Order: sequence, then C-alpha cells, then structure tokens
Amino acid sequence: MDFYIILGVDQTATTADVKRAYRRLARKYHPDINPGDHEAEAFFRRVSEAYETLIDPERRQDYDARGLLRESGAGVGVEFEGFDFSVSATGDAASTFGDLFSDVLSGAQVSGERGGSASGVDLQATLGLGFDDAVRGGAFGVTISRVAPCDACRGTGARRVAESRCGACAGTGQSRWSRGHMVFSRQCGQCAGTGLRRQRPCGVCRAEGIVSRTEAVAVQLPPGVADGTKVRIPGKGSAGRRGGAVGDLYVTVVVGAHPLFERDGDDLHLVVPVAVHEAALGARIDVPTVDGRARVRIPPGTQAGQRLRLGGRGVPSPRTGEPGDLIVEVRIVLPDVIDERAKQLLRDLAELSTEDARARLWLEVAT
Repeated sequence: MDFYIILGVDQTATTADVKRAYRRLARKYHPDINPGDHEAEAFFRRVSEAYETLIDPERRQDYDARGLLRESGAGVGVEFEGFDFSVSATGDAASTFGDLFSDVLSGAQVSGERGGSASGVDLQATLGLGFDDAVRGGAFGVTISRVAPCDACRGTGARRVAESRCGACAGTGQSRWSRGHMVFSRQCGQCAGTGLRRQRPCGVCRAEGIVSRTEAVAVQLPPGVADGTKVRIPGKGSAGRRGGAVGDLYVTVVVGAHPLFERDGDDLHLVVPVAVHEAALGARIDVPTVDGRARVRIPPGTQAGQRLRLGGRGVPSPRTGEPGDLIVEVRIVLPDVIDERAKQLLRDLAELSTEDARARLWLEVAT
C-alpha cells in the first residue's frame, strides 16, 4: 500500500500535513490504545513506517523517485521522449546504462515489497442433524466465523473520495524523468493515468479489504443424506486480502442415532417383538416406518431372528432418490406366567413337542 494512502495525504503534502496525519492515526491505532488488538498493532507499524519515510526529506525524495514505477510493473509502458540539452549531463547528473536499467527494473522490486492481493483459505464446519431431518433433507443453517470482503470498500482496501488532481503527475496522468539528456515518460502509477487521485485507505478494514464476521450459511442437503457426508459451498470460505480469491466452505454432516432404526446404506433395520402365538399361528402386525406405519404379515411358524423385507420403506438415496428397504427382524417374546391356567396351557403346548421337532430345530440352528 502506498505510504501517502496509508497516511491519507496527497503527495504534495507538507511536513506539517504528514505530522498531523500521523498524530491522528496514532490516536486511533496505537497499541497502547488497542491492547491485544493485533490488527491495529500491525496497521500502526505500517503507519509508523510511512511516517518515518515521508518526514525525512531525503528518504521521501528517494521514495517518490522510485514511486514512478511502483504501480505498473517493471518497465512496462516506459516511453523515450527524446533529449533535453538544457540540463547538464556531467558529474552527478551523468547517466550510465546501469542507471537506465535501474530506473526500469526498480519498479518490480518496489512493487514486490509493497505486497498485493492474497487468496483466502478454505473453512471447515460441522452440521449436526437429527435422524428424521437427514431422511427428509432440506435447507439447514450453520453458523461460521469467516473473513469476508469489507462492504465499505468492496474489498479493495481503499475508499473513494471526492476527486482531486493527482499530486504525483500534477494532473497530467504521465510521470516524466530524465537520465542525462534522455527524457522518459510512462503512465502515472499513483492515478493509473487518469490524472486524478481518488483513493484513501479504508478506515473500516484498515486498508486490508477484509473484516471478520459471524454469519449463518444455508446448507442444502438432499433427502437421505448420510452421516459423514461432506458438502462444499463455493465462495463461503475466508476472503483474500485486497480483492484476493475467496476460499470455499466444507461442511461435514453428523447424523444422530435413532432409538428404533439402524441404517445400513439406504436400508433400515428394525427389531419387532412378536408373541409366541403370533409366530406359531401367523399374524398381521403394524410396525413403525420413517414416514408413518406399515402392516407386516408374520407367516405361520416364524422363528426368532427371521427377517422380513418391506420394499421401498427405507431411506431415499441421496443420488437417485429411490428409497431402500425396511428389514424387520422378528424377536419372540414369551408370555408372562401369572396363574395356574397359563401354566397348564404351556404344559399342553409342551406335550405337542416331540424329540423329532427338537432335532429339526437343532439342525436349523446348526445350518
């Protein structure tokens, strides 16, 4: 950033103007006034550097001379205007080819020293969802802290002010200098050839073009989103300095467990209690689903652990939208023996069992 812009003065500013600008900024950004504010401390160091350079006549003259090439790169657009024999070309004013190359190439070094834009970084966030919300999908909000472009200067680090004549080129839009009798010119780097000085450092972002803020970001999720899914939201990461590229936001979805269902891909597993008589004689029972209830037929002779499949009653696929299945596992529940009549019924049932039936049962378990 240009030293004149940092202090908020024109290149024609007097020593008194520079001092007043420094005192004004010191009262606002001095570390003693902003304890613990590292951004204010960093900006005050730049203010001090600008003040120390512009308050010293020799350093300021050298800075202004190098500033002719500061904004537009190493030698691009330099024009040779001819010779001027009205000035002396001997002694200190004599020119060498080394001097000429120094004039042309020094702009690249100075430009690199000043620094420019820098890309922003990507951010990570976690979004917790309930099981039912993950099945339905939709828009969900996640709160993040990010570095965003400054609204006051639109991320440029400088604010527009009333136009005035550029002090570096006296409003001509061209910077001129000579080496010996040779005269050169190029587009003024302070005003980009417009002849007008339009910018001052932004006081909101301290000339960085970025500010910290906390905001809610909407995350659109498809129905059936799974635990651990990562969603990329372009342009919602941290913004870069002085107009640099904005990073992305990566949101990791964490889905909570369900008290009844266990998910396996797009299928759901459900353990259902079945009475002894229902398993033996067959029955139709209602079971819960993610969207309500469904009726399941229990075939006669159903055994414990047997699985029944209900097609299309699982979780929608996040890719195709097609639902998986609901797999119902039967768990036999024994009745409570509360009186003598219940005991007698169980004894009668036991008499119906034979050794052959028990052998068949062991064979089924073994296989």
